[in-house]
Amino acid sequence: MTWSEETERAEEVAVDETATSEPIADAEVIEPTEEEVAEAVEGDLAELQKKAAERDEYLALAQRTQADFENYRKRMTRDVGIARERGAGALAKEILPALDNLARAVDAAGDDGSDFANGIRLVQSELTSALGRAGITGFDPKGEVFDPEQHEAIAQTPVEGAETGTIVEVYQSGYRLNETVLRPAKVVVAA
Repeated sequence: MTWSEETERAEEVAVDETATSEPIADAEVIEPTEEEVAEAVEGDLAELQKKAAERDEYLALAQRTQADFENYRKRMTRDVGIARERGAGALAKEILPALDNLARAVDAAGDDGSDFANGIRLVQSELTSALGRAGITGFDPKGEVFDPEQHEAIAQTPVEGAETGTIVEVYQSGYRLNETVLRPAKVVVAA
């Protein structure tokens, strides 16, 4: 195409564009029939129902995800609590022999009122209090009925006036973490 032909073509296109951009006067407006309107409404209704179904599906998915997360959070809270108790129990098992030695030192010191004996009692008291704050408590089952889940019998001896199976002497106190026995009490049982 030459330059003049291109110019003529561009002018024709410009004339066509201006012709179509002008409003058409006296144009007849075609109204849709009732059938066409009904079909359009049915199509819109079907599309709305489809969107509602998708919304319900996404809502159900969100609710399941929320429930799963809530269950996960509860499980993690429970597992953290169990791990904390397990750690406290392991630490207590390591500390209990030192606490036993402090009790022996207090027994050996007697009630002489010396500063040294009072210092040992103070250390023993603070250590026992710290274990108590962690949920670890000692128990002395003297006079109770022997329970193999809480006591360890190291001897059995006949004792006058004591029922068979009753604990008559405690050699080593037992310790519990809440309701779990960390260390059974070592006891002598009446025969």
